[in-house]
Amino acid sequence: MAALPQEMLAIEISRPGGPEVLVPTRRPLPDVSADGVLISVEAAGVNRPDALQRQGAYPPPPGASDIPGLEVAGRIAATGTDVRGLSVGDRVTALVAGGGYAEYCAAPAGSCLPWPEGYDSVRAAALPETFFTVWSNVFERGRLQAGESFLVHGGTSGIGTTAIQLGRAFGARVFATAGSAEKCEACRRLGAEIAVNYRDADFVAVLKAATEGRGVDVILDMVGGDYIDRNYDLAAVDGRIVQIAFLGGAKATANFARLMQKRLVHTGSTLRPREAAFKASIAAALRDKVWPLLAAGSVAPVIDRVLPAERAAEAHTRLEADHIGKIVLTFG
Repeated sequence: MAALPQEMLAIEISRPGGPEVLVPTRRPLPDVSADGVLISVEAAGVNRPDALQRQGAYPPPPGASDIPGLEVAGRIAATGTDVRGLSVGDRVTALVAGGGYAEYCAAPAGSCLPWPEGYDSVRAAALPETFFTVWSNVFERGRLQAGESFLVHGGTSGIGTTAIQLGRAFGARVFATAGSAEKCEACRRLGAEIAVNYRDADFVAVLKAATEGRGVDVILDMVGGDYIDRNYDLAAVDGRIVQIAFLGGAKATANFARLMQKRLVHTGSTLRPREAAFKASIAAALRDKVWPLLAAGSVAPVIDRVLPAERAAEAHTRLEADHIGKIVLTFG
């Protein structure tokens, strides 16, 4: 590749606030660790944690870039001295702890994956945050198995569209909730057997009826609030509820007797601050079990909108409004 420049375009958070605080700037290129790579970024995914960071509610972990952005795709521009198996020029997509909204981004080598066969940078950039999150929470923490029932709250989010497809691909009976008839139809197209519009129907009643009173084995929840008690009501005996966000609030009143009586597991996790070795283990599982599905076209990221990086504020406005799937920024 050509010699590296001294500076790069980056989108920084000028102050905590609304989308308008995202502004283009010039920054030095990030340093590359011995076990990391420098990626010449062609596209970067936009995610809800980016909006929380912009608002001042989700600071980057120690040592991470203050530039937002948790997933990128591009070509490797430099490698650390300890990196093996990756070379300058390789096309990779990577999960990062920050720094994605920039022309160059440092990434741990273990969090890099090749672009699936037939993919371009936009589709590749839409993969890491949601696929790493869904795999680690649904299939590792939630232990979803073929033949079980699986409910995805927020079915048209980036996480939701990924979870529906992977649940279906691995043999689960998939349900979803969403906030409009259009979104419910999108969930069904992706593989949800039933999609409940939570604005006009009680998902607990609908899905209890659909399971003949048995309830749901695994529930992926990013809402929290009063959904917590409703999830306990809906969950099957020995059910697992996996919490990944609290868009409806982190505090709730719940009947914990149900948790004991049904032997429920209510777990949760955050991915961004986890150690590099943990993320590398997820990357290895994805490459083995999910990347072949992407190459075959049986699973694919859903792209809502693609915008140039300089319009990151518009991307965040869209993120916080109605959208279906992923929003991606492009560079160059």
